[in-house]
Amino acid sequence: MSKSRAEAAAGAAGILLRYLQEQNRPYSAQDVFGNLQREHGLGKAVVVKTLEQLAQQGKIKEKMYGKQKIYFADQDQFDMVSDADLQGLDAKIVALTAKVQSLQQSCRYMEAELKELSSALTTPEMQKEIQELKKECAGYRERLKNIKAATNHVTPEEKEQVYRERQKYYKEWRKRKRMATELSDAILEGYPKSKKQFFEEVGIETDEDCNVTLPDP
Repeated sequence: MSKSRAEAAAGAAGILLRYLQEQNRPYSAQDVFGNLQREHGLGKAVVVKTLEQLAQQGKIKEKMYGKQKIYFADQDQFDMVSDADLQGLDAKIVALTAKVQSLQQSCRYMEAELKELSSALTTPEMQKEIQELKKECAGYRERLKNIKAATNHVTPEEKEQVYRERQKYYKEWRKRKRMATELSDAILEGYPKSKKQFFEEVGIETDEDCNVTLPDP
């Protein structure tokens, strides 16, 4: 093996050994490759070969799990942990988990607040909006002033008179339309052509022809 290859192999061995010791949990070769490939650029063949060599050297442990090998750090290198120490670690885990949950909740609140603030108007935008509203209000006040100053206001009596006349003409319109319809229907009973042809020959224009409809009563 050349010097450069030997250095590369030693480097890969150091990386994998340190990773398994730090994580202290079982991994397949595929897991190790997937976790370290982006950071260290190790090829899969190198990872598989190096893990096997480390196991043969007794630096790590290997175990068959189904049809694949699992690699993990040699537990003999770690200090024995008493039940009291384990209970202390469990308590620390519980406390840290609660802290993480609290921080996550705080992050959600801050994200919601940030979203709300991001959608709100900035100070210059708000000032511009206020000026536009003031201008709009001034226009409304001027318009109201002109309306109040006008001398041609419609009195309630005049309004009532207009409404009565509208009702009168509305009823007359309906009455005449009904009479014209009944008369044309009577003629069409003995007319050899269609209704449309009859209207064209006589020169009758309907409300529909003029795009006119009866208004609401």
